[in-house]
Amino acid sequence: MTIYRGHLIHVAGSPTLARAPETLVSIPDGALAVDGTGRIRYSGAWDAIPAELALDDVVLTGGCLLPGFVDTHLHFPQTFTTDAFGGGELLEWLERCVFPAESRLSDPVFADLVAAEFVRRRIAVGTTSALVFGSAFPAAQDALFRRGLAAGLRTVSGRGIQTVGPASAAPLLTSEDAAIGLARDEIARWHGQDPTGLAADPRAALAQVAVVPRFSLAVTTETLSALGDLYADVRGDGVYFHSHLNENDRRGDGEIQAVRDLYGVECYLDTYDGRFLAGSRRGGESLLGRRSILAHAVHCHDRELERLAETGSSIAHCPTSQLFLGSGTMPWRRTVASGTNISIGTDIGAGDEWLIPRVLNDCYKVHMSETGTDAEALHPAQLLFLGTLAGARALDQESSIGNLDAGKEADFLVVDAGAQPGLSEALAAAAERGPASHLFTLLMGMREQAVAQVFVRGSRVVA
Repeated sequence: MTIYRGHLIHVAGSPTLARAPETLVSIPDGALAVDGTGRIRYSGAWDAIPAELALDDVVLTGGCLLPGFVDTHLHFPQTFTTDAFGGGELLEWLERCVFPAESRLSDPVFADLVAAEFVRRRIAVGTTSALVFGSAFPAAQDALFRRGLAAGLRTVSGRGIQTVGPASAAPLLTSEDAAIGLARDEIARWHGQDPTGLAADPRAALAQVAVVPRFSLAVTTETLSALGDLYADVRGDGVYFHSHLNENDRRGDGEIQAVRDLYGVECYLDTYDGRFLAGSRRGGESLLGRRSILAHAVHCHDRELERLAETGSSIAHCPTSQLFLGSGTMPWRRTVASGTNISIGTDIGAGDEWLIPRVLNDCYKVHMSETGTDAEALHPAQLLFLGTLAGARALDQESSIGNLDAGKEADFLVVDAGAQPGLSEALAAAAERGPASHLFTLLMGMREQAVAQVFVRGSRVVA
C-alpha cells in the first residue's frame, strides 16, 4: 500500500453536471491510499486515515492530487498537424491539410514515430484515458496500441474508415469490403488487450476498439449498412462507436448541408441512426448507444439532442477546435437541457491544446460569451467534471475511473504548482476565497509544466 499525501481535489460520487458543485471535494491536507492491485483503498483527509493504513509507505507530493484527465476526441494521425493553415473552414482544412498529413502514416516507420510522440504528449498533459480517432493504416494502429500499452495508458481507438473522398484522400480510402474486414481484424487483435492482467472484462481493459467512420461524407449508404451489421455483432463486447456530427453549418456548401443533400435525410444524426435512406427511411442498424460518442454536435436540432439522450449516446464537446475552424458555438444551455451527457475533447489537431484544462479554459470563455441570457459562467466543479467524470461516463467506465472515490482504479495526477512560475502564488491567493476559487484558478491557469507525475491503476506511466 502506498499513500500519496497532497491537496486532494475531485468531483465525488456520480452527480449530474448540475450537481457537480455540491459534490466537489477539496481537502488541502488529503491522502490517497493505493493498494497493490492499483485500486484506491482510502480517499480523504490525512488526519482521518484508518489506523491500519497509517504505517504504510507515504509519498509527500507537495502538490494537488487530481483524477486523470479523460479526452473523448482527438486524432492520432494529426499529432504533427496542430495549427495547420488551410485557409478555410472544416472541409477545406481537411482537403488541404489533414488528408495529405494523414496519408504519411502509410510508412510504418513514420507511423511508429508519430505513435511514440502521441503517447509522450498524452503523458505530459496527464491524459490517462482517451478516445482516439485512428489512422486508416493498420500498421499505424498497431503502433498506437502497442505504444499506449507499453506506457500503461488507457486507449480506445479505431481505424479511420473512408470509402469515398476527394483526390487528396485517395491513400486513405478502401473498398467497403476491405473497410469492414480491417475493422473486424482490429477488433479481434486489440479489443480487450491488457498486459497487466487486471481486467477480467475486455470492456475494462487498457486497450479497446471503436468503429470509426470519419463522418457521413466519407462513406456511403452501403458502408453505413455494413457498419451497422458489424456493430450489431460486436456491441455486446463493449466495442465503441465514434464519429463527427454537426460540426460545420456554412450556408449552402458546409458539412451539414452536404450530408443532407447527399443522403436526402431530415437531419445529420439520422445517418448514424440507421435512417440513412432518402427521406430518413431506415436502411440498417443504428450505431447509437451507451458506448457511442459523437464529436462536436455544434448545430444539433432538438430532435437530434433528444435522440442522443434517449439512446444514452454522448457528445464530445471540442470548443478549442471549434474556435480554430470557425465552426460556431455549441449552445450550452439547450444542449445540457436535453439530458445528453457532455464530455470534453481536445480534437488534436484542429484543436491546438493537448492539456484538458486549456480546453476547459476555452469552454468557460466560449459559453460566457454566448448572446444575452444564453451566456453561462460554468462552475469550476462543472469544468473539472467535464474533463474527468463526464469523460469516464461517456466511455461507460464511470464505475472504474473518473474521480478519486475509494474502490475505483487509481488514475490520478500530481500537479506541482511550484514548477510553473506564478501558479503557486495565484493558487494561494485564490484559496483565501474558498475551494471553488482555488479550483478555478488551477484549471484556468495551469500549464503542462505543472503536471509532475501521472498514474494509471496506481502505477506511474512514462513515455
